This record gives sequence, structure tokens and C-alpha cells, in this order.
Amino acid sequence: MITKKGYTKGMNPYIAYISFFMILLFTLYTIIAPEHSSGTIDRTRTFITLYANVWYVVLGGLFFIFCLAIAISPYGKIKLGDDDETPEYSYFAWFAMLYAAGQGIGIIFWSIAEPMFHFASGTPFSEATAKTAEAANDAMTVTFFHWGLNAWGIYCIVALALAFFTYRMKKPFSIRYTLYPLLGKMVEGWLGTLIDIIAVFATIFGIATSLGLGVQQINAGLNAVWGVPQNVTTQLLLISVISACALLSVISGVGRGIKYMSIANMWLTIILLLFFIVLGPTLYIIKLFFTSSFSYLIEFIPMNLFVEGTEQSFSDPESSWKGLWQGWWTVFYWGWWMSWAPFVGVFVARVSRGRTIREFVIGVAGVSSILSFVWLAAYGGTALYSDLMNGTDIAGIVQNNVADALYATIDSMNLGSIGTVASAVGTLLVATYFITSSDSGTLVIATIMSEGEEHPLYRHRVFWGVMEGMLASVLLVVGGNAALSTLQTASIAAALPFSVIMLLMCVALIKGLHQEHRRMSAPV
Repeated sequence: MITKKGYTKGMNPYIAYISFFMILLFTLYTIIAPEHSSGTIDRTRTFITLYANVWYVVLGGLFFIFCLAIAISPYGKIKLGDDDETPEYSYFAWFAMLYAAGQGIGIIFWSIAEPMFHFASGTPFSEATAKTAEAANDAMTVTFFHWGLNAWGIYCIVALALAFFTYRMKKPFSIRYTLYPLLGKMVEGWLGTLIDIIAVFATIFGIATSLGLGVQQINAGLNAVWGVPQNVTTQLLLISVISACALLSVISGVGRGIKYMSIANMWLTIILLLFFIVLGPTLYIIKLFFTSSFSYLIEFIPMNLFVEGTEQSFSDPESSWKGLWQGWWTVFYWGWWMSWAPFVGVFVARVSRGRTIREFVIGVAGVSSILSFVWLAAYGGTALYSDLMNGTDIAGIVQNNVADALYATIDSMNLGSIGTVASAVGTLLVATYFITSSDSGTLVIATIMSEGEEHPLYRHRVFWGVMEGMLASVLLVVGGNAALSTLQTASIAAALPFSVIMLLMCVALIKGLHQEHRRMSAPV
């Protein structure tokens, strides 16, 4: 039901009002009772880690296998649109937009931090002595696992379902209609509204997590280059300023502001990648890329089948997710990707019309994973080499403050003014990814609330853009010294109900593809 007049004109009022008031209640709760809410958030993560660990691990592998099977099957030839349609965007523009939406802020934040954590502390998949060359290779392999095919496979599920049912089957551009083959007309009632509300929650908390991470790193960059203090006050100011820039971008639409900002992101990404590859330990980076990629492929199945055991019980108040390696890493990542899936899925579907399913999966899951591996090897490899060969302690710096990882690595290269410029470019890159994630997310939320309207009213985009910034600010404040884990928990919790919807999407997609393939194969 779309309102024809009033403030919610062009939107489903049930989705808009229920989402708004529930987010408002959460915000008030965290502001009024920060200590109690912080404890509740931490216990929530413990519960999910203890009892939903297997669920997240299984789905993380299942979704990629599903996408791969669809791509290599006869269904891979089906076009996401009419048979004679051609893609709206060039390969470069298409890839720039989907990659910026999919991993922008997050991979800058973790590309050095994660391998350095594994390098210093080890992983369940490695018996290597900490801080050795073997430990470095194993650390990068696990990092590839968390940022590779599984992550993009999760995104593919939502994006493919949306693109197929919208552009091929001519259904409204809405999350609820991805389940149409299973639910039929029920998607137009309260059940469809519930599905969209769950998608809104997953999206807004997933984006808030990324914005919180991004603003911490921007603050670290400003501190490294210009000595700006690293504190919550500075970060709140940054959220306000950059969110305002994002609103200007989203108002201009996908074809202008978002498109050009995404292309700018890609060029800045290439520049900074070349900085590390050319001026960093080039041969080591190349070797690390290939050895870790090979190890990743060899260990892909064992890593996907690994489930960490524990004797902890949620009834014990001393139990905590912090005692499980997967609680820190795999469960967080798979939950984060699933919370981002409606956002990335809606956006990637919008820019992928006219491509075949096979082309879509190869581009979204395959090519994106390769770029992520290059990025991780260049950034993380430079830091690993510095600690291994130059005696620095970037791993120690990361354990003290994750946001300092990028700038500590650049500083370790001893490039003088060139390093200062690189730090400034890195900060600018985080800011542009921040803007891209925020404006894309705002557009997606407004699209979901309007039941698929591809050009929602500007006032709705502005309102929900403000809500994203506010939620990120609240999570930073209530988290205090534990802001990082608070942000992570928000995305993991929001992903849990949406993961059920994603599983149903797979079933609906198979049913829809089978019907369409049979129609195409029928004699004329």
C-alpha cells in the first residue's frame, strides 16, 4: 500500500512508521541507559555466537555454491531483462559502483588490521609460530577467506533474485517480490510488509556499522596528517559533515552523483594500490598474492566446514563471544555481509540490468574477489613485510587501535612527504567510500519503503540519510571503548532474521528460473 498524499507520500506507511519508531526506541534506550544497553548488546552477540554459529557458517558456504551452480547451469544464459536489452553501464562503471557498494569502507579498515591480528595471534587453521613468514602466509589466506567468494556470494543471492524477478519477470522492484513464487499474493499483505521491515533493519544497521568504522579511520587519518584529536566528539562532527555530502550525492541520483563518486573511488583505489605495490615490497606482495590465493583454493572447503566447539553456555553470565575465534571473525563477517546484502543487492541489481546471469555472477563474485585479494595482498602484505623484515610492530599498534593500521603501515615505509600525501589520499578514499556507502544505502532504504520505486522522493532520501548518521553516532557513543564490538554486534543481530529470508530467496529463485527456462525452451 503506497500513500498518495501526506508526509509518507510515495511510501508504504506501515514500513516507514514501524521502522522509524523501532529505531527511535532503540536509540532512546541506548541514550537513556547506556551501560545497560551496552551489556544487552554484548550478551546478544554472545547468544548469537554460541547458538547461531553453525547457521552462519553453513549459510556462508551454501550461498556461494548456490550462485556458482546457477552460473554454470543452463540458467546462466538467462538475461536479467528482456532478450534484446543491453547493459546501461560500461564494465568499468558497473564494476566501480558494485565494488564501492560492496566492500569500500570495510576493506580499507580491515585490509591491514585483520592479517596483522592473525599474524600475531594465529588461527585455528594454522600451526605456524606467531610472527613468522609461515604465519604471515596463513594469516593472509584466512583474510582472503573472509573477503572473497563467500562474501560476494552472499551479495549475489539478493542482487540476482531482485534483478531476475524485476527485470525478467516484471515484478515490482521490492525485496518482498523475490519470494513471489513461494508466497504468491501473500507478499502484498502483512507478510510482505514484515519482509521489507526486516530488510530495512538489516540495511540500516549494516550501513551504520560501516559508517562507524569509516569515521574512526578518517579520524585516525586526520590525526596522522594534521594532528586532529582522536575522540568521539571529532567522530560525531565528521559523521555530520560527511553525511551532508552524501545527501547531496544521493539527491543527484544513480546516474550522476553516485556513479561519478563510485568512479572517483575506483581511481583513488587504483592510485593507492599502485602506491603500495610500486613503492612497497613489490616482489613480496606478488609472491604473497599467489601463494595465499593458492592456499585459499586448497583450504576453501576445510575452512567452510570448520565450526568451533565450545563448552560455554549462555546461562552462565561469565560466558562471552570473546572466547571464540569465530565469534571475533567468521560469525561477524558472515553476519555483516548478510546485513549488507539487501543494501548491496538492491543497488547492484539496479545497475546490472541487461547482463546475463553467468556474466553477473562472474563479475560480482569472481572479479570482485580477485580485486579484493590484490587489495589485501598490497595493503596487508606491506604491513606484514615491515614487521617481518624491518622489525616494526604494526601488529602491536593494530591491537591497540585498529583504525591506526593504514597510517602506521604508510609511516613504516619511510617515504617522507610522499608518505604524507599517501596518508591524505587514503583518508580521502575512506571519505569518498563513506559518502558512496551512505548515499547508496539511503537510496536503497527509500526504495524498499516505497515498494520498489526506483526514484523515491528527495525528502525521504534526506530523512533516512539523517537516520543512518544518527544511528552510527549513537552506536559509537554507547560503545565507548568497546565501540568496535558494539558496531559489529548491531550488524550481526540485524542479519539473523534476514538470513532466513535469503534462504527462502534461493528456493524462490530456483523455482522462478526453472519456469522461465521451460518457457524459453518450449516450441514456438
